[in-house]
Order: sequence, then structure tokens, then C-alpha cells
Amino acid sequence: MAAPTAYSLIATDLDGTLLRSDDTLSDRSLAALARATEAGAQHLVVTGRPAPRVRPLFDDLGSRGLAVCGQGAQLYDPGADRLLWSVTLDRELAETALGKIEAEVGQVYAAVDQDGVDGLTLIEPGYLMPHPTLPAVRVPRRDDLWCEPISKVLLRHPYLSDDELASAARMAVGSLATVTMSGPGTVELQPCGITKATGLALAADHLGLSPDETIAFGDMPNDIPMFDWAAHGVAMANAHPELKAVADEVTLSNEDDGIAVVLDRLFG
Repeated sequence: MAAPTAYSLIATDLDGTLLRSDDTLSDRSLAALARATEAGAQHLVVTGRPAPRVRPLFDDLGSRGLAVCGQGAQLYDPGADRLLWSVTLDRELAETALGKIEAEVGQVYAAVDQDGVDGLTLIEPGYLMPHPTLPAVRVPRRDDLWCEPISKVLLRHPYLSDDELASAARMAVGSLATVTMSGPGTVELQPCGITKATGLALAADHLGLSPDETIAFGDMPNDIPMFDWAAHGVAMANAHPELKAVADEVTLSNEDDGIAVVLDRLFG
């Protein structure tokens, strides 16, 4: 599909896409986004991170737009610091899903993102955070993960690859939850039917915009539904092969300002 000269909605993933590996935004990316918004486009963050882990980035972005968080489970207004919409993962279903997965692949290590603008990330013994810069609270037992409503469960396996764990989890879980892979060491369970596309569609409707007006940027398989929804999907050079296979184009890596390259072409 040939991309038009400009779009009204720019949807960007964060980790591995807009952010560099040190969790920072480059000056070039910030400038390209500023030019696009000055031209009338709206920038929408669409990320697997929960709302509390997104809030500090909006100071760097200089933006008070909306953010789709938690793989589509939350629509967050950082300016007001409130959730416009959220859906939680039933904790009994989450426990059942974990049991089914462990029956197939042996022990896994789990973490959860709690719901709400002040929700914590809780990790059980043995779980290693894939992003060591993101805050987390270690709890002594798995049962402690379920003390408050959650938006998703994060899984790691001692030796299976992310692709292997995600595939096995999908087979074991069935319709109990949606299984996604959002980054290295990040296989997740979220409410059934919830994806980045459902969250993006909700946000776009809130903004009065449509798929035909949307360009999306991503790097992992969890971005596939978002690419399917948007008019144009751009994968980063560092993207997972599954995402590249469905992308309309591939740009440079997140370290090489791939988003800015495309936005400079579209918006000057």
C-alpha cells in the first residue's frame, strides 16, 4: 500500500520503537513528532506498559495527549492523570491460566501489573524484570500477586524462548486470556479479546479519527493487531520477523531514529 503524504493520527509503540535502549527519546524523534503535531497530526502512545510506567515519559514528550496502555486494557489521560477506560483480567482466570500453562511447560515465573493510575508491578520470586529501569515490588509468594485488581500477567520461563513460551501459552490458555509477546522476555496474559487494536480503536473514536487516517509504528508481535487496524504499519529494523511480515514498510531501528525518518518524509 502506498502511504499518503500525511496522517492525522500517529500511533507509536514505546519500547524498541520510539524509545532507545536506555529508555530515552532522541532529539531528532522529539523534533519530528513536534513538526507532525504542528502540522495538525495527533500523537498517540500505544504501549504494553501500564499507565504508571508511562506518565513520566509525557514530560519528555511535551505532550498531554492520550495513551493506550497495558496492551489496550487502559486508555489513559496523563494531563488529568486518570484512566478514561480500563478493563481488568479476572484474577481467578489468571490463576487457572497459569496452572494450565505450567501443566504444559513446567514452572514459569510470573509478575502482574495492577490496575489504576497508581498500580504497582508485583513480581514473584524468580521473576526477572526485562526492563531493569522500571520499578517493581517483589512479593514472597505467588498468592500475593492477586491482592488487587490487575490488568495483565507477565510470564518468563527458565529456558524456553519467548516464541516457544507464547505458542505453548496460547495452546494451553485458549479463550481464558489473550496471549501476547511484547518484547524480549515479555510474554503476557491480558483480558480475552483485548489487544492494542481494541485500545487504539477506542482512542481514535474518542479523538474523532479513523483507521484510514492512522499510521502505526511497532517492533513486536503484539503490534500486529494495531498494524491490521491502521491504514499503514511501519516496522522498525529491529522488529520481530512476524511483524515485519505484515508491515507496509520497514524503517531504521529505534536506535537510528526510524520513526523520525518516516515522519520527516511525510511531514517535512
